[in-house]
Amino acid sequence: MGDALRIGLVGIGNISRQYLDTLPRLPGVALVAAADLDPARTVPDVRMLRPAELYAADDVDLVLNLTIPQAHAEVALSAIAAGKHVYSEKPLALSTVEGRAVLTAAAEAGVLVGCAPDTVLGTGTQTARHWLDDGAIGTPVAATAFMVTPGHERWHPDPEFYYRPGGGPLFDMGPYYLSSLVTLLGPVRRVAGLASTPRAARVIESGPRAGTEFPVDVRTHVAGVLAHENGAVTTLMMSFDVWAADLPRIEVYGTAGSLSVPDPNDFDGEVRVYRPEDGWTGVPPTAGHRNAGRGTGVADLAAALTTNTEHRANGTLAYHVLDIMESLLRAAETGQTQDIESTTPRPPPVPNPHDR
Repeated sequence: MGDALRIGLVGIGNISRQYLDTLPRLPGVALVAAADLDPARTVPDVRMLRPAELYAADDVDLVLNLTIPQAHAEVALSAIAAGKHVYSEKPLALSTVEGRAVLTAAAEAGVLVGCAPDTVLGTGTQTARHWLDDGAIGTPVAATAFMVTPGHERWHPDPEFYYRPGGGPLFDMGPYYLSSLVTLLGPVRRVAGLASTPRAARVIESGPRAGTEFPVDVRTHVAGVLAHENGAVTTLMMSFDVWAADLPRIEVYGTAGSLSVPDPNDFDGEVRVYRPEDGWTGVPPTAGHRNAGRGTGVADLAAALTTNTEHRANGTLAYHVLDIMESLLRAAETGQTQDIESTTPRPPPVPNPHDR
């Protein structure tokens, strides 16, 4: 294993499969242990521990927190208290209060906090950023971001947590879109929002619990407007209440053209640029990690530790995204625009596409 950052994984759920596929091929990291509250869940050929044992293990440098959102802050704080770096699935925490506690504890302990999504490190968002920064569409004026689906209960066998605090379309999928928007356009300073919950209950449609009804405790349709610090204005819609739509994922509109950004839930995808003289034109990957997968952000954190630089999928960005989401819901509840108290620098770009 050499000088690899030694990873202890906590939470062996659905998303862990994607990390387990990616981690073995990433440089600078090695999975050495795993834990889950359900002893029946294991990782082949990896030492299994109880969560408390994993936090205390001398051969674990970073805790990879893949638990449900309701446990993100608790697990992160336990790991930090044991002197471990932390990389969490999104969102960073259920609230900015919890998120601040995590970042404060990490700063006092001298450890790093990373947080998904790391999809923004792939060739999709990074190529779009390259063309944007290169002036291909002039000065950014506005953007749109749409994520619509009829709901995760159609495919997930245990979807209840998507409909509890920390879930819903905004907290579940918003981090992908907002992290991409901040990477492209920079931080947000003010938001306005409206939200609704058209259905008070949902029914599981797949798996052994198909037919089970459960309550909905979150807003399942959220619309908002984001004012970025650079003057650009984004229109956002996140919904678990739309059966079908012909909407772009993300588009950015500038004084000299437009930019089509691929699905921020993926690492790659075609980037298209519109200029009046050329129309829409697909462009090749010009930045970002090729063949990236979930866990790329962990390797980026490991590299930052060796070079004493800032990792890109970092806690400050994740906290700013959390602040935006919380403020959007507060704007919807109060009917008033909300100033965003936090800010974050745009993460450094990932230049020159290379394999991950």
